[in-house]
Amino acid sequence: MFGRIVFSRLLQALPTLLGVATLVFFLLHLVPGDPVDALLGETAMPADREALRQALHLDQPILSQYSHYLAGLVGGDWGSSLVDHRPVLTRIGERVPATAELALVSLLLALVLALPLGYWAARHAGKAEDVAAMGFSLIGVSIPNFWLGPVLMLVFAVGLGWLPVSGMDQPGSVILPAVTLGTALAAVLSRMARSAWLEAMSMDPARTARAFGVSEQRIWWRHAARLAAVPVITMFALQLGAVLGGAVITETVFDWPGLGLLTIEAIQQRDYPLVQGCVLIIAGFYVLANLLADLLGLWLDPRQRYG
Repeated sequence: MFGRIVFSRLLQALPTLLGVATLVFFLLHLVPGDPVDALLGETAMPADREALRQALHLDQPILSQYSHYLAGLVGGDWGSSLVDHRPVLTRIGERVPATAELALVSLLLALVLALPLGYWAARHAGKAEDVAAMGFSLIGVSIPNFWLGPVLMLVFAVGLGWLPVSGMDQPGSVILPAVTLGTALAAVLSRMARSAWLEAMSMDPARTARAFGVSEQRIWWRHAARLAAVPVITMFALQLGAVLGGAVITETVFDWPGLGLLTIEAIQQRDYPLVQGCVLIIAGFYVLANLLADLLGLWLDPRQRYG
């Protein structure tokens, strides 16, 4: 059954990825600026400009460029960077490990903060502990990455000198970017965990266990936790894509050499093939995250398998 579900989800993902590739392609061509000017400068000779334009297929109609781009995607040729002429997939592959490291640390930090906070708020629902926990999560959701990152940098890197300011070459370089990314995710997950736990405690499995004399602690962690895990894991998987999106800002602030910073650099340089490749990879991660959420939900909740 899982094989059929995976196949079905992958088929559904193809139109999504095609739509992303199409949208990014046409939006980039609407952005003011000429990549030929970015590469050669405005003082270049007309003959050189025309030769480069023909080499990049920019002299062709927009639909012909689009057809050429889609044919390259299907054939595994995502083009070459307009700046250094290296393959797009090679450029992206060099940056993915840094983004993966940042995302992994951020997600682990979010889980360590969110699950105890959500459980604590649910166990003390309506009390001062609940208000304090949810107030903390509200602050985490409200603070944007582009503000939190510089503040953490000024306090812990510039002021106290405990951590590196930017880059990833020094020990502890990942801490400040991970805290910047993970705080907002922890806030969202803690609120979801609280709601899911409270809802699970009102369901039939928890009431039945309570009627048989099972201890409250065992009900919370054995019966209710399994039901509460389904929406939490779904939200966690969906937020995985949000982490990659937030990494664009965070990596720029901390000069973290990942996929997000590469995307910003490619946009600034009007490097169309590289921008398209970066966005398509991020969209692919979103699709994989949704697929992972569906499969984990089926595994944790038998009602979805038989529904």
